[in-house]
Amino acid sequence: MRRLLSLFALCLALVLGAAPSFAADVAHGGQIFSANCAACHMGGGNVVNAERTLKAEALASYLANYDGGHEAAIAYQVTNGKNAMPAFGGKLSEGDIADVAAYVEDMASKGWA
Repeated sequence: MRRLLSLFALCLALVLGAAPSFAADVAHGGQIFSANCAACHMGGGNVVNAERTLKAEALASYLANYDGGHEAAIAYQVTNGKNAMPAFGGKLSEGDIADVAAYVEDMASKGWA
């Protein structure tokens, strides 16, 4: 009986102690994008490399693991950078990066219209 109660207490502690997961804030992501990304990616374009836009087809073709999770692939690119794109992992929080990834995915799904 004591083992059963201990197991129950452990399970309860794990459930109550788990950090809640919140959905990304697309509106906040838009603000982060405007302040940090729009200079190079205005309207989903790319002023440095015209082929590497933020349009859905382009993201699918050059982002690693895009098929495994769009926002995760975008967040990885924002965090770590690649080629001419700087890494923002040291500048933006994980939450900010998740929000901007949600914004980019949302806009890409709408064709940046």
